Amino acid sequence: MIIFPAVDLKNGKAVRLKQGKADDVSVFSDDPVAMALHWQELGAQYLHLIDLDGAFDGKSDNADLVKEICKKLTIPVQLGGGIRSEEIADFWLELGVQRIIIGTMALENPELFAKICKKYPKRVGVSLDVMDRKLKSRGWAHDSGKDIDSILPLMAEAGAAFVIYTDIERDGMHSEVNLEEITRLTTLSPLPLIAAGGVSTMQSVMDLYPLSVNANLEGIVSGRAIYEGTLNLEDAMEWIHAQKNKI
Repeated sequence: MIIFPAVDLKNGKAVRLKQGKADDVSVFSDDPVAMALHWQELGAQYLHLIDLDGAFDGKSDNADLVKEICKKLTIPVQLGGGIRSEEIADFWLELGVQRIIIGTMALENPELFAKICKKYPKRVGVSLDVMDRKLKSRGWAHDSGKDIDSILPLMAEAGAAFVIYTDIERDGMHSEVNLEEITRLTTLSPLPLIAAGGVSTMQSVMDLYPLSVNANLEGIVSGRAIYEGTLNLEDAMEWIHAQKNKI
């Protein structure tokens, strides 16, 4: 099970939101590149970047930051936020990002999403951001009118490589994960699942780990918890490594 440290970019800074609300921002670093390097130095296997400016505004000024992060890190980077055209998908993947995460386009223009998945095999994931099993889009600001159960098989058919499931109500709130729902989705999803929202303590890691062994949970995303210290990234990775050694 991979723990993906999250670096959310907004106005050139590393921030975290509560429940995805643009007006509820905590700035954790004025230097996102240094923050990305920090997580790598602690042993992270993969970095999770979210371009919040792109997600909310449909445009981004973070290209130079992302390019520098990809250049300086030796671990792979996945990026989501505002990827709503083929040109933007091309741009990020050519810039150095290993995988991209698409949300709004996958729901609103599935034909284009499928085209991009075919163009970049195993490099395109789908972000399914959920509140009460209803999918949100455009930076979580709009109700898509779709539900996660019906969308999952369609995303697999389109060629998505993985799913990032975010529980909006728990995101950035220091609550524990919705274990029952994540368990349900790992049995329902035909794609590898990455869980986000509520991964706030070691208990979350311990609760979710069996799903990476017995189901198709690929990993978990943690942001505010590792920044504020309710979850120690090094301890969590050491615990996971110890479980692997027991097998």
